[in-house]
Amino acid sequence: MLKLFTLLVAAGIASPALANDTLAEIKTGGLIFAQSDDVRMAEEDLFISASEVRVDYVFENSSDKDVESLVAFPMPDISGQVDNNSAISDYDSDNFLHFSTQQDGRPITAKLQQRVVSLGIDVTDEFAKQGIPVLPYSQKTTEALAKLPETVRKDWIARGLVYPMGAGDAEIDLVPLWTLRSTYWWRTTFPAKKKVSVAHRYKPAVGGTVAISFLEGGEPKGERFEEYSRKYCLDGDFVRVAQQRAREAETGGANYTESWISYVLSTGANWAGPIKRFQLTIDKGKPGSLISFCGSNVQKIGPTTFRMTAVDFDPSKDLDILILNPPETAQ
Repeated sequence: MLKLFTLLVAAGIASPALANDTLAEIKTGGLIFAQSDDVRMAEEDLFISASEVRVDYVFENSSDKDVESLVAFPMPDISGQVDNNSAISDYDSDNFLHFSTQQDGRPITAKLQQRVVSLGIDVTDEFAKQGIPVLPYSQKTTEALAKLPETVRKDWIARGLVYPMGAGDAEIDLVPLWTLRSTYWWRTTFPAKKKVSVAHRYKPAVGGTVAISFLEGGEPKGERFEEYSRKYCLDGDFVRVAQQRAREAETGGANYTESWISYVLSTGANWAGPIKRFQLTIDKGKPGSLISFCGSNVQKIGPTTFRMTAVDFDPSKDLDILILNPPETAQ
């Protein structure tokens, strides 16, 4: 059973957060492999921080024959919306997480598949026909939408692919409402009776708010507090420090801010058996930050880093990390 792990560091001030000062985190995870009963994951070394995710795998083919496999890295969906609050910062790049991968130390050039979906319907071919880029928030997409023929424009508005902004005689801009689904993939071979190392790196899309948001009137209550307690395994000490900082904020001090990082651990379990050796390292970034997440046997190994190790690890739930960042003057 997963047990609570929290780190408390005194410093900073908290107050309720506002919804329009929120960036939604985007869940990402590891590589997904085609089903195989012969290839097992001997090791997984996972490092997570607000600036980088690093994953190093060691796979072992226990059979007497080579195993060919398809490997995929699903990028998080990008959904267009009128009020964009996504944490993605690079909207003009297909590789908006700056994903890269290696096998046995050699860089891999992955292929990219992109599909455009609206209301559950694949409309990728229509975008190709009209010459519309598929990235919802890129500048090129905005410029191309402005040149859509009037008949197509009306049709896409009626079908919910875009939303018209403006009224009366004002110029109407089209806001994307479609969802882009992207996956990097490649083929690989696991040689018989040998180990293969696979590594990948990317920049996570970190969400957050401008202040602590899980206290209601300075008290640990309400639906949001219950959600945080389940999601991040908040304990009494963590909550008491947050309350103390909230009271200090009433004297005019600066706020703590929240950062949220999510990692999908539960997908991709297509290897033979559990992960033989699993290691998770999390870096909270600043010595004065507070951190809370669900884990077991977690140890502090540095001023900002914490490590969890497990043998025969079978991930059953995803990992969610809450970091409370102190004001600049108290780091």
